[in-house]
Amino acid sequence: MIYSMTGFAAQSREVDGVALHLELRSVNSRYLDLSFRIADELRAAEPPLRELIAARLMRGKVECRLNLQTLEAAPRALTLNAALLSRLSTAQAAVREQFPDARPLAVADVLRWPGMLADESPDFERMQPLIAGLARAALDELVATREREGKKLAAMIAARIAKMRELVAAAAPRIPAIVEEYRARLARRLQEALATADEERIIQEAALYAARIDVAEELSRLSAHLDEIERILAADGAAGKRLDFLMQELNREANTLASKSPAADITGIAMELKVQIEQVREQVQNIE
Repeated sequence: MIYSMTGFAAQSREVDGVALHLELRSVNSRYLDLSFRIADELRAAEPPLRELIAARLMRGKVECRLNLQTLEAAPRALTLNAALLSRLSTAQAAVREQFPDARPLAVADVLRWPGMLADESPDFERMQPLIAGLARAALDELVATREREGKKLAAMIAARIAKMRELVAAAAPRIPAIVEEYRARLARRLQEALATADEERIIQEAALYAARIDVAEELSRLSAHLDEIERILAADGAAGKRLDFLMQELNREANTLASKSPAADITGIAMELKVQIEQVREQVQNIE
């Protein structure tokens, strides 16, 4: 199974008058590169989120966003810190004994007193299981998205591989014909120059020429690399790095084929191979 590194997933949940929203965005990268944008009150969720994502994904630049939003329609109760209120009242009474003319504390003063209102932020311990469930659901969605995109990439690569096989098959039988054409041209030139044709010399020159333009090894390696690519496409696990390496090897063999090319049609085949290889290489960069 081939997986793309490109994907997006979002999940939301409402609990205790707040809404949790988690997003995962993924693009291609050489390694697994995680970044987080998390609300301050949920910052403790980063380590378990990092662990969950790393367990499911192998490559890609992944951005995780986790936000907390208070629902406007949800009633919010204000709870006073009774112990602090009692201490503040006692302190005020003591002060006014010494300074009878001192202005008493106003209600607004009391409410603004640090720590007077109970912390209304959600209890992280209660939120943690919900965040974990949200992350698992988002990861399922992201992996499914990457799988669908991976199937499209695999189909495109398979089509290009089939085209490359056709090109390799077209090049192989041309070499003996090219050698024979060279032998015939050499015989004509010798006859024109010397009025006689030294058959032994013609055979030797044709053999040297055949060795110089022999691309059987390059064509064989091209076929072997194409076989390996098809095997990887059908196997499970991460394939991007292996496919990228094979693209480099295919390109090397295509360059050698072009440099040894004895005829325009072989050069054309080599150039078309390079075009197909480059198209596949661009897509391989997106494979996990």
